[in-house]
Amino acid sequence: MKEIYEPKFVEKLFDNMSNSYSRMNYISSFGFSERWRRLFVEEVGIEKGKTVVDLMTGMGECWKYIVLKGDTNAKLIALDFSTEMIHRAEKNKAKLEGSKIEILKENVFNNSIPNETADVVVSGFGLKTFNHEQLGELANQIHRILKTNGRFSLIDVSVPKNKILKLFYMFYLKNIIPILGRVFLGSPETYKMLGVYTEEFGDAQHVYRIFSRPEFEIEYIEYFYGCATGIKGKKIK
Repeated sequence: MKEIYEPKFVEKLFDNMSNSYSRMNYISSFGFSERWRRLFVEEVGIEKGKTVVDLMTGMGECWKYIVLKGDTNAKLIALDFSTEMIHRAEKNKAKLEGSKIEILKENVFNNSIPNETADVVVSGFGLKTFNHEQLGELANQIHRILKTNGRFSLIDVSVPKNKILKLFYMFYLKNIIPILGRVFLGSPETYKMLGVYTEEFGDAQHVYRIFSRPEFEIEYIEYFYGCATGIKGKKIK
């Protein structure tokens, strides 16, 4: 399974899914993905005039919850390495006229964001594509990017602990979603990977352990009985 965490593999996968990813993400979460995006962004309480970094931004699905109306002093830096996702993010940017949004096509592990740039860092639904070592490097990058007392919030779909819910949810991800992938893309194998990544990811408990460092204050969070999990925290030094 090592190859599924290779950046080139992940980049190609999301390039292939970009045309229907938003719809499929909504379907695969039974419509909860939008609610989870709103909730995990709300966890950090973004204030006016702040700089927010959205890592693994995709098409910018979280932006409507990040950008505050009438906040001309705020800045959003959005980063992703998928060419097709960035192309769609540029179109989304055009819909948020008046907002300061800088889009970077870069790998999160080798990005050009200066040290201590961000008041807030968020990332929605990208954690599952990282192995333990990469999650450690993600923690390094978030620490580097954040100002002292800056906050962060991360979320991803997860395997619920409830046995009945887990059985149903994983059957849906591993069997029904690939069928829908065939309908939308003509390729069930592409969307089959959502189930593979989710099963390998489990939940964000291991993310919590990796981020449990003296320089962070962190908290583990569950959404809808553990179908999504994440962490939120603050850089204290």
